[in-house]
Amino acid sequence: MEDLLNLTIAQLHQGFKDKKFISTEATRAYLDQIKKTDEKIGAYLTVTEELALKQAKKADEIISSGKDFPMLCGVPCSIKDLILVEGEKCTAGSKILENYVAPYDATVITKLKAQGAVILGKTNLDEFAMGASTENSAFKVTKNPHDLTKVAGGSSGGSAAAVAAKQAVYSLGSDTGGSIRLPASFCGVVGLNPTYGAVSRYGAIAFASSLDQIGPLAKNIEDAKIIFEAIKGRDPLDATSVEAPISNFKFQISNLRIGIPKEYFKKGIDPEVEKIIKNAIAKAKEQGAKIVEISLPNTEYAVACYYIIAPCEASANLARFDGIKYGKSVQGGNNLLDVYLKSRGQGFGAEPKRRIMIGTYALSSGYYDAYYKKAQEVRKLLQQDFREAFKKVDVIFSPVSPFTAFGVGEKADDPLAMYLVDVYTVAVKLAGIPALSLPVGKVGKLPVGLQIIGNYFEENKILGVGEAMEKMIQ
Repeated sequence: MEDLLNLTIAQLHQGFKDKKFISTEATRAYLDQIKKTDEKIGAYLTVTEELALKQAKKADEIISSGKDFPMLCGVPCSIKDLILVEGEKCTAGSKILENYVAPYDATVITKLKAQGAVILGKTNLDEFAMGASTENSAFKVTKNPHDLTKVAGGSSGGSAAAVAAKQAVYSLGSDTGGSIRLPASFCGVVGLNPTYGAVSRYGAIAFASSLDQIGPLAKNIEDAKIIFEAIKGRDPLDATSVEAPISNFKFQISNLRIGIPKEYFKKGIDPEVEKIIKNAIAKAKEQGAKIVEISLPNTEYAVACYYIIAPCEASANLARFDGIKYGKSVQGGNNLLDVYLKSRGQGFGAEPKRRIMIGTYALSSGYYDAYYKKAQEVRKLLQQDFREAFKKVDVIFSPVSPFTAFGVGEKADDPLAMYLVDVYTVAVKLAGIPALSLPVGKVGKLPVGLQIIGNYFEENKILGVGEAMEKMIQ
């Protein structure tokens, strides 16, 4: 069974085709692995064993019919627990939604089910995707499979840990400020943050609507590409989604211009991490790629800008959790206001409360222009930085994080230190462009991710470059 756990999507697909094994076998192998390992790791909030075995049986019927079947048919996966799967619990990592059962499927789940996917369960996350370590979950801390004393990253820490610990072939996460790429880097898997609008957000519980984006976490670049192909595209249920003009990008590495932002290699980066990233850049140069130093001058404002815009949007999006319509409702008191205050007071954890208060303050009369409007102006400057950079280069290489996975509890009591973890990832989100994290080495036991950033809807370009880099690093 160990062999089944090592196979990629493409290898499983071929194995199903060649009748070497069936989906039910693969699904049972993964369910057994979750039972064996998840007590220590804490990647899953819910294991949907009954659903998974039912879907695997259905997939086996499709596969045995002898007709062609989709790449994801019968392949076991996990889903971040803020993406709705009909009939299953969806908590967003929060006590306020502890017993909420999804009444419908998110569009990405509809697309996976249409391919015959097998859903093993829902993975842990920072509450409402607010955090960089999955320590903000209301239920448990997810540990890094490479070192159980370290964090898995966040907010999609459960999804990244599940793939790294062979508890799922792939997973869906969401990226608001770096929440796919950071845990992918910390756990040594591939994570793709698509262009804003390339994948429907319908059925994903909102944190910051102009930043949230669903994307895959996978064992390698080829798998990430297969998953992205399955979930991308315009959705009439999501007005911000578009039918992406994504080209089939063919390139020679020798013709590639790689931009290196000088602002991303200033003091503060761990020297060992810097060495691994620079080694990856050197390998691309050896193959003939042209390395171009670029400047993203407004980078220094990205974290401050993000931590105005994201909390403002969160304060609006989380207003719906009022103890009346759905989720936790604490009765008692003399009036309706008491129900609101008690339900939200007991339902939300410290981080959502912190961000709701920051966002409400920044949007309030007298402060809107000074904070929110100013942050949106800075966002425009960050977008302009990337536009100018892509006139000179094809892709941008940078670290995902200034350091490897930090210790559980190390930054938990210092929100500002935790916010600075996003220093290399938030600018990409504010610009709305795609980026991926590719494992390129380790410091001791802990993985290091290279961030490959592309221009709008150039997912195939960064995936192609990632595939070439993957071969060089092996």
